[in-house]
Amino acid sequence: MSFTATIAGYPRIGRHRELKRALEAYWAGRSSIDELLQAEAELRKANFARLAELGLNSADGSIPDNSAFYDQVLDITTLLGAIPQRFEDAAAEAAANGQPLDLAFALARGTAANPPQEMTKWFDTNYHYLVPEIGPETPISFANQTVVNRAKEAREWGYATRPVLVGPVTYLALAKPSVDGFDPLSRLADVVAAYTALLKAFATAGVEWVQFDEPAIVSDNLPAERNQIAQLVVQTYQQLAGIDAANRPQIFLNVPYGDSSQYFADLVTTSVEALGIDLVRGQLPVDPALAAAAAANVQVVAGVVDGRNIWRCNLREAAVKLEKITQAGVQTIVGTTNSL
Repeated sequence: MSFTATIAGYPRIGRHRELKRALEAYWAGRSSIDELLQAEAELRKANFARLAELGLNSADGSIPDNSAFYDQVLDITTLLGAIPQRFEDAAAEAAANGQPLDLAFALARGTAANPPQEMTKWFDTNYHYLVPEIGPETPISFANQTVVNRAKEAREWGYATRPVLVGPVTYLALAKPSVDGFDPLSRLADVVAAYTALLKAFATAGVEWVQFDEPAIVSDNLPAERNQIAQLVVQTYQQLAGIDAANRPQIFLNVPYGDSSQYFADLVTTSVEALGIDLVRGQLPVDPALAAAAAANVQVVAGVVDGRNIWRCNLREAAVKLEKITQAGVQTIVGTTNSL
């Protein structure tokens, strides 16, 4: 990365809950879809301006775009077109009306005929996400251009942002089967194919960096155990990073919310351009792993600033960790442990 500092994500509801108010007005019929879209765009633009004001460079990908109308997992569900069969009528109605957001809101809020998708906590935070429902027949493809269009719009505003998305393995690891006994992770090849198409679309749009979050690696509360998830993450990013450089942005593989040090050396072998690690809850990688990162020219986004609370960072402790990484010859970017 050409920058020296970044954050993993930024609060998207607005300093005065602007997005929440805009959503509620639309759902209550007090505003139109155009007014909702305008309100969201204005908030996104204001967030980018704020981050640039605080010192992140608007021209090099240091400003993340983790925007979402509802939650980041639902965004991947709609990006993949992974709509449960029970919402076929809602999907048809949204398509007929040309309003894909209405389909997302149907999944989130339910319809007269169907309850919403299950909601549960995002790892060990107080945020929530809608649990994907994945089965052998669930449609999966690159079905929605919203995140690409947001990147294009940001460039028109003068910001070369870094799109932030939940990674393929974590998305499926968080999903529940729509058919008893089915393993959602068995659809990984289909999801990776969709992400491959997404990366090519980002490249065409001029996006230079993309961030994929894979916190499933550090969780012990998922159906798949950590070593299996880590193996799948390595395989996935070897494939995604193996795409010709002219046909994809550079990849920042981020592992927030816990200790990924035991997998760091394996993640280096994926050939992604940058790795993000939580150094508040996690440990520094061992010296041989850091040496491997230096040899592979993998940059480390060192999460020394805790994104989980409001307290001031201990700069002395952070400096010791950063010095350890830089002494190994690794290009180091100061970062946050997770989205703020």
